[in-house]
Amino acid sequence: MFEMFFPDKYVASTYVIDFEQLYKEGVRGLIFDIDNTLVPHGAPADKRALALFARLKELGFQCCLISNNQEPRVKMFNQEIQVDYVYNAHKPSIKNYVKAMEIMGTDRSNSLFIGDQLFTDVWGAKRAGIPNILVKPIHPKEEIQIVLKRYLERIVLHFYKKKRVEKSGNLL
Repeated sequence: MFEMFFPDKYVASTYVIDFEQLYKEGVRGLIFDIDNTLVPHGAPADKRALALFARLKELGFQCCLISNNQEPRVKMFNQEIQVDYVYNAHKPSIKNYVKAMEIMGTDRSNSLFIGDQLFTDVWGAKRAGIPNILVKPIHPKEEIQIVLKRYLERIVLHFYKKKRVEKSGNLL
């Protein structure tokens, strides 16, 4: 019933993902949400984010930020990171996931999406046919509309975890 919202993978943080392994597996384009995926909501890029994107570029990844925020927010975050971005993306609409791949010169077979929300980030990536990783939100302080969605996400994640345990005996 909830499987259309299940992430392909669920990890504690963007910063624990084995990007070297992803590159070995053929991933060449990384699409990221910003708020609560890379930094707390509304925060500028921090040292961790700057180091991550420097490492990703060094590995050879193309990167694109895709955010439902307006351009001033996305531009401010991207000021020092300097990757491509799509703002006002209307996730979960697939249009801008496709646009991000076009910008990076990648396709569904070698792109990956990373975000913190099931009903916008993950569902949009799944609808666009892009493999995805759900990360736990960085910070609990969020806008009210996101807080309400988090309650529903907990229900979906309960069933996701239950299914993962049934399949492998392993929670994550």
